[in-house]
This record gives sequence, structure tokens and C-alpha cells, in this order.
Amino acid sequence: MAIVTASLPDVNLFSSLPPSDSPSRSFRPPPPPPIPIPKYSPSPRNRTDTQHPKPQSNPALKLPHRQTRYYKPVKEGVISSDGDRTILIGESGVSYKLPGAPFEFQFSYSETPKAKPVGIREPAFMPFAPPTMPRPWTGKAPLKKAKRKKVPMFDSFDPPGEGKAGVKYVEMPGPFPFGRYPKEGMVSREEVLGEPLKKWEKGMLVKPHMHDNRQVNLGRDGFTHNMLELIHSHWKRRRVCKVRCKGVPTVDMDNVCRVLEEKTGGEIIHRVGGVVYLFRGRNYNYRTRPQYPLMLWKPAAPVYPKLIQEIPEGLTKDEAHEFRVKGKSLKPICKLSKNGVYVSLVKDVRDAFELSHLVKVDCPGLEPSDYKKIGAKLKELVPCVLLSFDDEQILMWRGRDWKSRFVNNPLTPILSETNIADDADKTIEEQAVSDPPNTVISSPKMISLWKRAVESSKAVILEELDLSPDVLLEKVEEFEGTSQAAEHTFTALVLPGNDGAAEDYLDDEDRPEEYSDIDDDDFDDECTDDDESLEPVGPEGSLPVDKIVRKLREKLK
Repeated sequence: MAIVTASLPDVNLFSSLPPSDSPSRSFRPPPPPPIPIPKYSPSPRNRTDTQHPKPQSNPALKLPHRQTRYYKPVKEGVISSDGDRTILIGESGVSYKLPGAPFEFQFSYSETPKAKPVGIREPAFMPFAPPTMPRPWTGKAPLKKAKRKKVPMFDSFDPPGEGKAGVKYVEMPGPFPFGRYPKEGMVSREEVLGEPLKKWEKGMLVKPHMHDNRQVNLGRDGFTHNMLELIHSHWKRRRVCKVRCKGVPTVDMDNVCRVLEEKTGGEIIHRVGGVVYLFRGRNYNYRTRPQYPLMLWKPAAPVYPKLIQEIPEGLTKDEAHEFRVKGKSLKPICKLSKNGVYVSLVKDVRDAFELSHLVKVDCPGLEPSDYKKIGAKLKELVPCVLLSFDDEQILMWRGRDWKSRFVNNPLTPILSETNIADDADKTIEEQAVSDPPNTVISSPKMISLWKRAVESSKAVILEELDLSPDVLLEKVEEFEGTSQAAEHTFTALVLPGNDGAAEDYLDDEDRPEEYSDIDDDDFDDECTDDDESLEPVGPEGSLPVDKIVRKLREKLK
């Protein structure tokens, strides 16, 4: 072994020891690869070229878009201004003030929350066209105008000559009584509206639009700014504009109607559910209408405070958690459909709070922003405290300061599966013994109708409630005879100087008028002012047919 190892040069028998650093040893480089490595140019990120600096791009091309996470906290007051053009933060949210404008412009006039915004999601820019808009240089010259023949454009104010068909004419002002003409130079809203419309005039204006689909659709954004010009374009051809509302704005239709009348200057002459008929006015002139600039894009909605608080006002953290757990097993009072009409939702929630301190509304299929807006409206209108938006459902609590609308006769809750939010300590037997019997609450209108029926002898009040069927039948037969006698036996009104029975007429001014909703049957194109006075009002029993009835009764006796 010694001979073999001695013949091998530079062999270390102790591989665990570090190699010796003797300077006499020569370093052998690794063999070259069979394929040479290509030499690539340096990456543009690592390239440092100081001779050619980057050209500065136009700031108009660096605006943040919808996908950027821009947030800037704001306070009440002016947040941006460009001369006389300012952007304000106030009670109505973000508004834009332009020189010469009659009011502050907003994207939506009807769907602005009451709470003040705490931040904005995009830089404060005017969504209107600026006075001067320089085009940023893109390296190309503007496109040349197309070589086309100029097609003559005819408007209603400049109609073409004879033989030109298909031209729509402007609807003339009106309607006016015979012998009256439109007034010019009307500025205020009262002057444009003119005299109040009569009932037959309202019917004449509304009836052609009832089954017509020419309308303005009002959706989740409510009454927006550009709808002002849209309504005036409808008023150019017709005197009445039909506005159909669906979705979130229908929760508070009174607010929508108020905003429509304030911003457009028209008058609502008829309203059914979510459909509103807006009259432009007797002295309306399209040429002298107020003209507003159009919004070129939809501004990003500002950031508002959170609707759902972890610890709502008036509750502790444990109570809020307990209410949210109970709300999962609580059945909803109603189910909201997409693009529906929710005019009775506020009343339904108020009635439900009379029987339970927790109320839930189911919103399947609605956008999250939609049922959150509905919850914000219910919080202001009912009022109530919002607890949760989980599982597309709105869970509400009536609050500590809640008071029943029926103070004298409070409603008693009926035990059912939906009343799970009541106290669990009470059993069904205890509630049946302790709770008073259910009471029925009539509306003031029903009470007035009952009083009128009793005074006109068409109804009677029973003092005794525990009556047998035979006794009750006798009471009904007795009342039937007295009511018929009271209805058909009246003495005739005889005036001095006349031989026969005279009819007593009442003037239109003395006759009481009651408001009634306008239906399809009430509208008649042939009705006039004299139709209302054709029905005489006089004491019953004074007509000639009553005398004939009396003579026949005497002969039968």
C-alpha cells in the first residue's frame, strides 16, 4: 500500500481535514462549455442613460381612474376652485357652483344622504366642460373634416317649406280658456304655471299619457342633473312629461316629487304609485327655458360614515350581538324584488315595530349598494337603528326612544313563528292569561265614514255586544225598516209663489269639494266646466217621483 500511495501525487488520505493552502499548487480553470453564452443587451430597467432624459407627459394623461385606490379626507367648505367655478362640501354632499347658475349643481338631487361625506375617491374636478379645453399633444395632427354634403337640419322653430314631411312641431302653450292667450316674458315659476288647472283639464292632459311608453325612467341614481335637459326636451313636444320611478327612489316618493317640482319648475298634476305626471305650465316657452350645462361623466361617489356600527347607539356590545343572533331566526316582514316599487315600505316597517322590537326585510337579488341605500332611507324616515346587512337582509332595531303611535290603545303582539324576538321567559300559557285581548285600530278616515253613516241613519251603534242570534236578527230587521223610511220619506220643499215642488240648487262655491285620486274612468275628453253643476243638490223627497211613490203606497194601504 505504501508503494501505491507514494506513486499518486497530491493525494490526501484524510478527507475530513481542510485542504492545504500551499502556494506551489496550480489552479486549473473549468473546461469551457460546448455552446457559448449569448451576450444580451442590458435591461431597460437597469439602463442609466443620462444623455436622453424622459419627456414629461401631460398631467391630463396621468389622472387616476376607477381602479386606483385614491382617498382624500375632506371637511365642510370649498375643496377646489378655479376662478368662479368651485366645488363645495356641504349638507347636500358634493356640489358644484358655476357663475350665473340658479342653484348649486349635483349629480343626484334626490338620492343624496343626509350625512356629510368624510372623503372623496377621486381628485376634485368639474364634470362639466371647461371654458377652454386644450388638447394634449399626442404626436398627430387633428383629423380633417369629412368631405360630405351638408344635410339641411330642420328644427321645429324653423320648419321647411311645403312638401317636406316628417317634421315634428313644437307643442303650443296652453291650455287656455276661450279668449285668453299666452303671456310672454314669464320668469318666475308661478308666472310660468299660470292659473291652477281644473279637474277636467288635468284629465284631458293625463289620459293620453297613461298607456304611452314615452317617459323618463328614474332608477337607482334618482333624479340626476342631466335629466333636467331631458325633461325639457319632452316638454318641447308635449305639455306633460311622464316620469316612471323604480327601485331605491320609490322608498321616499314625497322627496322625489318635491325635487322634481323645485328643479324643473313644473307641477305634478297626477301621481299613481311610482308614476308621476309633470305639467310644464300654461305659459311655458321652450325658447326661454332655463338651460343648464351637461355633465360629461359620472363623478365618483364620496365616502360616507359607516351605516353599521359594531356597537350601535343605545346598545352594549353583548346586546348588539344578542340581537344579531336573534335576527338570524327572525322571519322577514316582506321581500323586495329588483326594480320594484317600495312606496309602502316605511309604513310596513313602522307597523311591524308596533309588535316587535326587531324587524327584518329580505332583499334577494338586489345590488349591495341598493339595499344599503334603502337601509339608510329607513334609518331616517322610520326612524330606526341598523344592525346588519348580512345575507342580503336588512335587520333593524326600533331604538330606546321609540314610542307607539297608538298611545291610548296599544297593539298587542300575536304569538307566531315570526315573533321569535320576544322574551323567551314568557310561555304561551302565560301570554294567553296576562295579555289583554287584541284591539282593532281604525284609521281616522274610517271613523269619519262611520260617523257620517250613523248621522245619515245608514248605520246604528249597538250598545249591547253579547246578543243571541235571534235578538241580533230582530235588531237588524228593525234597523232595516227605519233606515228605508229615513231614506225615502222627506217632506217636499215648497217655495212661496210656485205651484209645484221646487228644486234647490247650490252654487259651486258653497259645495264642499273633497280630494279624490284621478282614475281612468274619471277622465272624459268631453267634460266641461258646466258638467259639475248639472247634478242638483236638494232635500230628498222633493222630486216628482217621490210624490208618485207616496200615492202608490196610499192605494196599497
